[in-house]
This record gives sequence, structure tokens and C-alpha cells, in this order.
Amino acid sequence: MKSTFFTDRYPKEVPKSLDMTEYSSVIDVFQQSTQRFTNRPAFTALGTTLTYADLERMSKAFAAYLQNHTDLKPGDRIAVQLPNLLQYPVVVFGALRAGLVVVNTNPLYTEREMKHQFKDSGAKALIILANFAHKVPPIIKETELKTVIVTEVGDFCSPIKRWIVNAVVKHIKKDVPTYQLPNEIKINDALMLGRNSSFTPVDRGQDDICVLQYTGGTTGVAKGAMLTNQNLVANMLQARPYFEMCLGKKDTEAPPKTVIAPLPLYHIYAFTVNCMIIMETGNHNVLIPNPKDLKAFIKEAAKWKFHGFLGLNTLFVALCKNPEFREKVDFSELRLTISGGMALTHAAANLWKEVTGCDINEGYGMTETSPIACFNPPGYGQLGTIGLPVPETQCKVISEQGQELALGEAGELCIKGPQVMKGYWNRPEATADVLGEDGWFKTGDMAVVQEDGYIRIVDRKKDMIIVSGFNVYPNEIEDVIAGHPAVTECAAVGVPDERSGEIVKLFVVSSDPALTEEGIRSWAKERLTGYKVPKRVEFRDELPKTNVGKILRRELREESANS
Repeated sequence: MKSTFFTDRYPKEVPKSLDMTEYSSVIDVFQQSTQRFTNRPAFTALGTTLTYADLERMSKAFAAYLQNHTDLKPGDRIAVQLPNLLQYPVVVFGALRAGLVVVNTNPLYTEREMKHQFKDSGAKALIILANFAHKVPPIIKETELKTVIVTEVGDFCSPIKRWIVNAVVKHIKKDVPTYQLPNEIKINDALMLGRNSSFTPVDRGQDDICVLQYTGGTTGVAKGAMLTNQNLVANMLQARPYFEMCLGKKDTEAPPKTVIAPLPLYHIYAFTVNCMIIMETGNHNVLIPNPKDLKAFIKEAAKWKFHGFLGLNTLFVALCKNPEFREKVDFSELRLTISGGMALTHAAANLWKEVTGCDINEGYGMTETSPIACFNPPGYGQLGTIGLPVPETQCKVISEQGQELALGEAGELCIKGPQVMKGYWNRPEATADVLGEDGWFKTGDMAVVQEDGYIRIVDRKKDMIIVSGFNVYPNEIEDVIAGHPAVTECAAVGVPDERSGEIVKLFVVSSDPALTEEGIRSWAKERLTGYKVPKRVEFRDELPKTNVGKILRRELREESANS
């Protein structure tokens, strides 16, 4: 097989080539959208809606604050550690307008994980929700952070609602632990300063880094994928035709379409879809701050006749099994449901179709591909595949020796296209391991390219575990657990789980017979984000190893699958 674009397999609605010069940068996309769709709703959360004009005005104020009241310069990194609140698009687009590089950070990170990401990126500023601000004081002296901007959940609500929401979160739910940050500034104070300051537009080129998106690796060390303006704009243009097939082309006259957005915007999947594609087409994102709160989620969804829904396997199943979702939510206008982040199961796809009447279209990508590389075109999908390469994207599979394989043969999936990252931040060796000088990116996933061009993922070359769409890397788990004084050695593997796709199972050899599963979990909970904490722990006298002493995770994984 010779690598191909497979454009002859595209439905007529998907162009075989695209004008990648349509926009010069992410901010060019933003500015054209806010000018074109001024009075349309852009984002809604907690009952408050920002129009495109609101978003332009508030992001400009935030950019002016950064330019005039901090020492940040274009190219500096700013960490954004927020859930799906209106504050997220305001500060992200404000930071980009000021010429900064956004470092998306998971709000659930532990102090250890935050410190690594802040130090590695060299972030000089941080925007964080008050609920998590107590994690900053213990680590700030070990980072380059000079500016910390804190926001509370209700800060962008109307004045009365803001007071009520913030009071409930802080005093009734007690979700804001006490902390002391001498140099912090509140988000609304920063915006006030910005409104009274001048804003100077900053030109950033196509090859300039726009976002540092952290991802793990087989080493367990999180690496910053350098996503440029060209990467993100290209991926938006590549994926846009599939959305237009169901939601219509951008049109200032047609009413905007509403898309439910439960997946975190700090994840590249939702960032590209909700902050790029949906906005560029003039549509409306309804943000779900906490999708785990199904009661609140369903209550919000029931308010809208929505046209699009972004989710993943575990979320589809949880919602469909909830009687209130079936009874109270109106699916009559739902035209497009997108799945990504983890493999879509037949059971979840069939259940969603039964409940909503809408097919799920599965895509595939990685942080390093901005992220969309393949997609099942609406109306032309093949369940069990990741679809066809998106426009301007080549895919091939290679053998262990690097030779390209024929159609139907399994090998490592490689991707080439304008959405492939620039490389890993300050990690040239890690970049060279996966990204050749010829532009081909090695995904580490084992795949088969069918005769019709559709691609099936058959296995993972890496030992990565995917828990509810989040990547979990065994070496990171093992490194943390190995720090326990009673642990001699350990190994982490992923085992199937109906609810989350996979869970982490840990095998432990201990020097202390009194060490328990709960003891291991308590140790992990203090040092790891919740989804990384092992759900199962098995104690053993020894672990299987190669003749050079390397633990055989594959053997442990197979044992678990057969038990």
C-alpha cells in the first residue's frame, strides 16, 4: 500500500482539498467570528450567556490587563486551570490576543502534577478556580509563576446570582479550602483594570506556538505538545465540513445551532471543537461545568432544543441509563453526536441511537494531531472504525522495521498532515522518537487500513491506559506507588471496565505484610488525580519479568483479561 489521502472515498459533501490560508491564526478566526456574529449567543453556563460581542469585549479587557499590569510578553506561557465556565473562553482568547501561549491545565491535578507542568512549561502566570487555589502556595516557589488570577464559580453571573452562587459554593458546599496567595488578583478586578487600559493587537504567525497541550508518554513524564496557529486552524478547517453536513454552513441569517458541551475545554478534543469549529460557524455552546453531576447536567440539557452533542462512551451510557434523561430531554432537533477520546463500543452506540434517535459519529486523533486525524462522515459511518482520514491528511501503517504495509495488514498507524504538532516542548529526543523529518507522526496505535480506506484500531503499541477518555500512563502510577516505603516493586495495567472503558489495576510486591489495598489507594489519592488512582490492587510475591529484569506488563494484562 502506498500512503494515500483516500479522497476518492469521501462523500460529496466533504471537499478533497482545503484552502489552508483562509485564516492566519486562531485569533484571526476569533476576530472574524466575533465581527460576523456579533449579537448571537456564543457560550452559556450557569444560566448566563455571553454573546460574540461580549466575548470580544471581555477578552480584549483581559488582554489589556495582561499587557499593562503584568510583566508578561508575547510568547510567554500562561497556565489556565479552569473547568467549563464562561471564564475559560474569555481568559483563553484574552491571553492569545495578548500574544501569550496558553498552557491548558486539568483543574483536578494534584500539587505534584501542577508543579511539573508549571515548571516544565515555564509558565509565568496562572488563572485558577478558587476551589483549587489552595494547591498553589505549597509549590509556587518552585515555579516561575509571578501572577496568579483567581476566579470563583459564579463570577460571571449577574451581581445577585454571583453572590448567591459563590456563597453556596464556599460556605454551604465548602468547596473552597482556605489558602493564602499574597499577590493574587480576582478576575473581575483584572477585567476592570483592563477596561481602563489600552490594548495593543499582537501579530502571531502561523508557525508560532499557540497552545502547549500536555500529554503523557511511555516514560510517564508529561510532555507539552507544541500546537501552532497553523496546526489548530488547519484542524478546524479539516473537521468543519463534517459539522456543516449536520449543522449547516456558517450563515449570519440562519438561527444559530445549539451544541451541548460537557467535555472539558482544557482537553484538546473539546478545545478544537467548541472553541474553534462551533465558534467559527457562528453557533452556540452550552457548557456543562460538571458532567459527573448528572442531575444538574440533565436539568440544563432539558432547557434546550439542541442540535449537537459532544461526548464519549462512558457519558453516553451514563446518560442513557438515567430515566430523567430519557423522559425530560427533547432530542427532536439533535442532528450530530460526536464521540472521541476513547473507543466507542457497539453497545453504547446502539443505546444512544435507541434513546435519542441520533447516530454517533466516531473520530480519532491525539493531542499531537490537534487532535482530529480521522472521522466517520455523518451518514457514511462504519461502527467499529475510526473513519477516513480528514482532508489533507495521509495515513499509513508500518511494520516494526518501518516498512509500509499493504491494505488489510496490521501495523503502527502513522499520520501526516498540517495538524501534526511542531514537536514536544524542550524535548528534541522525544520529538525525534515519534516525528520524522519527513513529517510522519508515529501514533503508537496498531491499526488496519481497510480496502475502502476506513481505518480500524486493533491494539495499542504503548501501555497507555484510557480511563473515561483520559490518558493514564503506567510509569507515572508506578513511580508514585514505588515511593511508598513498603512497596518493593509494582506494575500498573489497564483492565476493561463497563463504565469507564478501562480502570487502573496495580500489582504490588510489598515488604510489609500489613500493607493493604486501602493503604495503597490512600497513598495514591494524595499524589494522583482521581482517575489515575488504582481501582484494583493485587499483592504478589513476585512479578513476571524478562531475562533482563523488565516487568512484563503485557503478561499481567493478559492474566487479568483471562481471570
